[in-house]
Amino acid sequence: MNTALPTLIAQARGGRVVRTPFLNGDDIDRRLLGGDDLQHKIAGGFPDARRVVLTLYPAHIPEVDSGVAVYRVTPEPGGPGWDLQDLGVHLKRLGLKDEQLGDVREERGAFLVAATGKAAQTLADLTELGGRPVDVEPVGESAGRGSKVREVVVPSMRVDVVGAKGFGVSRAYFQQGIDGGKVRLNGSPARASSEIREGDSLSAEGLGRIDFKRVVNETRRGNFKVELDVHK
Repeated sequence: MNTALPTLIAQARGGRVVRTPFLNGDDIDRRLLGGDDLQHKIAGGFPDARRVVLTLYPAHIPEVDSGVAVYRVTPEPGGPGWDLQDLGVHLKRLGLKDEQLGDVREERGAFLVAATGKAAQTLADLTELGGRPVDVEPVGESAGRGSKVREVVVPSMRVDVVGAKGFGVSRAYFQQGIDGGKVRLNGSPARASSEIREGDSLSAEGLGRIDFKRVVNETRRGNFKVELDVHK
């Protein structure tokens, strides 16, 4: 990893956003990540993740996604119990690349799986695993943290845009929740085109609640940096 890191840093300083596959966090030489012209984000989906993704980007970009999503995979009741080894075997049979899978944790009869790239999309689309029906629910890019104040950059104040960004899910997935009546703005059913303002509360069944705190500033590209209090 350390051999390739200087090359990635040079690419980021040249104006690109570059991202590694999942790797051991201890292998990252953080001494190389300094400088006013470079920003970085290290994310593994869990506060204490062992496997992480490193994203490097130039200083003029205000914010980038971590590239990591966490999914709660719950096997349908009635079959034999699974442990982490069982889940690993079933995931391997899907043909998912190891470099796109991060840490996996057990959680009260379910499993939390960190993923990126095509592996994340495959997990999001799962309805069956190992011949057994499963329920898959995105839980954002950081699992197990409870309430967290986040600053994100959005192109507009639309509910579907801010909600998807705040919860760390795809806009298409969040739109499904809106269409199904599972998203509420200040207690009333939300529309995708509704605008969210300072002081508003946006709740989504299965995801949590976002309290819109403030608009921090407007970027040079006409986007908005906003501060959200995200409860999961």
